[in-house]
Amino acid sequence: MLIAAALAGSAANAQPAAPPASPQGGPGGLCNAPCDPYPDVKKLLIVADVQSGYHHNSINHTMAVLEQLGRKAGVYVTFLRTDSQMITKGPITVTSARYARGNTNIRNLNYFDAVMILGSGEGTMSEAQKADLLSFVREDGKGLIVGHAQGINFYNWPEWGVMIGGMMASEYPATGMYAKVKDSAWRSAAAFGRKSFLWKDQWPVLTPVFKRGDVHTIIELDAGRMTPEQVKRAGRSDGYFPIVWAKSYGKGRVFNMTGGHNDALLDDPKTQALYLEGIKWALGLVDHDVTPDQ
Repeated sequence: MLIAAALAGSAANAQPAAPPASPQGGPGGLCNAPCDPYPDVKKLLIVADVQSGYHHNSINHTMAVLEQLGRKAGVYVTFLRTDSQMITKGPITVTSARYARGNTNIRNLNYFDAVMILGSGEGTMSEAQKADLLSFVREDGKGLIVGHAQGINFYNWPEWGVMIGGMMASEYPATGMYAKVKDSAWRSAAAFGRKSFLWKDQWPVLTPVFKRGDVHTIIELDAGRMTPEQVKRAGRSDGYFPIVWAKSYGKGRVFNMTGGHNDALLDDPKTQALYLEGIKWALGLVDHDVTPDQ
């Protein structure tokens, strides 16, 4: 009887068990902010802010292809945006009265490991946002990936051209040109072969200030197979025509794929593999020697 009473008293005074902690949910799993639904996965922010510039048809497809590349490879998760709101290190506020008290599930640059820019024109970023993007790459050692036509993006922001490696003066027709691999240490580039090949896309004519030593070339136009009209359009006689390159910017990594005008190029498995390797390098998942060209 005494034992039974003691057990009953003990049960009455016991505290209820704490509920189990809510799981993070794994990649893409359900959880409430501010938990991370993608723990231990690299994060890529793709921003296609074209409000102030040309609306390239290829931008939509590029965003879709790269989002799927990351998911299928299990390497990174992509956040797709058509505004530059998240390119900031500061707090982000919203105008909706419903969310005026916070808990808006908004993340800024601190959440991401790399950013890809696919806009055109002058862009909508403030000077503070531009400074934050430069710092994100240069001081924080994060990644930047840029795609087709980025050499005419932010043309009134000189440091952008320095960071990405070079700006466009014009462009060649989208029918394509002959290219060749310069650095076969990039395994995805080596897959294009040792011989010159016709790469059907629209490639940039870089400005005269672009010079050898600014970037590390991965794939270049084959100067020996350029037509007289193409040579004239290029406006340079040094035979230096990079079209896919990598470079360091401070502590950060910049991968520039200047093609992507044609959907067929973006659908080519070899091009996708090249993009994937470039993104992995920008994310710091693989290493490459990106010593500037000599």
